[in-house]
Amino acid sequence: MDLFKINYSLFSKSSKPLAERVRPNSLSSFFGQDNIINDNSVLYNMIKSNKFYSMILYGPTGSGKTTLANIISNSTDNFFVKISAITSGIKEVKDIINIAKDNLSMYNKKTILFIDEIHRFNKSQQDFLLEYIENGDIIFIGATTENPIYEINNALLSRVIVFELNSLKFDDLKNIATNAILNDEILKNLDIKILDDAMKYLIKISSGDARTLLNNLELIVDNIEDEKKIISIDCIVNIFDKVKIYYDKNKDNHYNFISAFIKSMRIGDSNAVIYYLASMLSSGEDINFIARRMIIFASEDVGNANPDAIVFANSCAEAIKKIGMPEARIILAQCAIYLANSKKSNSSYLAINKALEYIKNNGIVEVPNFLKITKSLTEKKQEYKYPHDYDDMKTNQEYKPKEIIGIDFYVPKDIGYESNFIKKLKED
Repeated sequence: MDLFKINYSLFSKSSKPLAERVRPNSLSSFFGQDNIINDNSVLYNMIKSNKFYSMILYGPTGSGKTTLANIISNSTDNFFVKISAITSGIKEVKDIINIAKDNLSMYNKKTILFIDEIHRFNKSQQDFLLEYIENGDIIFIGATTENPIYEINNALLSRVIVFELNSLKFDDLKNIATNAILNDEILKNLDIKILDDAMKYLIKISSGDARTLLNNLELIVDNIEDEKKIISIDCIVNIFDKVKIYYDKNKDNHYNFISAFIKSMRIGDSNAVIYYLASMLSSGEDINFIARRMIIFASEDVGNANPDAIVFANSCAEAIKKIGMPEARIILAQCAIYLANSKKSNSSYLAINKALEYIKNNGIVEVPNFLKITKSLTEKKQEYKYPHDYDDMKTNQEYKPKEIIGIDFYVPKDIGYESNFIKKLKED
């Protein structure tokens, strides 16, 4: 019976991923996030004093959100319940709250409700929590990779403290990997040596994500057949047929990388443009999304300084649909470099925004009578003069409504092709 227990215990431990086996249970073994975990921090003092306020832990994957929740669970004498917003709904939350009320009345102990992926709850599901947080029936902890400003209701945000976690730093990840090799119940019994440059490479391809780091480390160790497991860069590359630096294209990074890409084209930094394009392509970003953004850029940022840019960008979008990956990468790169090095003017963008703002504040005024398709019988008749009947295309008729005479929505810039417009406007 004892032997069976020992074997079962070893089996159950080894069946867990490395990241789960070495997950810290206390702050003493937690690495990183010094901005929110230090001797003077609010969260640190909450954990040490066992006095918790409702909170949201916001940060990228593998930054320590679930681990901090686990540490809170182990350090508190409150009841602790963990659910996922992916697999749970209002019914489960109701059941937990009813139990929490009983715990409070019978044992005078509060219940901490940890909801992972809280952004997966819709507005009504998030709103359901408000009353019970407000009344103190539960202490709520939410974890999310999504920006709470956009994904969490304002009413819920106003009732919690938001702690932002960052991608882990190099030294933090090195400590996590070293700790796993030395202290994990399985790895510590193996003869593992990781070379310095291999450690740096392993950390680099983990992109600040501790879970990715540990998953990669475990995969590498499992695939080295030699009894002495020496981890080198060549070893890592051979095990990973193709290493990709991933970002989640459905999360903030989807917008962060396209933002960096657009801004690099705007300033004309071709090398930055190509780097961000390569990052997006390596991470499986939709090539049509990238092409659409370049069409917008060609109009908004290049504009009439180079009117061919929008034609070029549109041709790129059509071409990649016909060609597909991997060759589409070349077409996208060509277009991105072309746009980055084009002369730029945002005067069309500014003009339409200025006109829309004017209408928002002043309303839409009536079209001059001579420009209407059907003319009012009560107004004095004024015939429309056809410009092609005049050698200089000038009719001396005022096309603007009288209310906007003197207002210039469009102000051309003396850049590239748009310089030609300045002379024409002066002649008009």
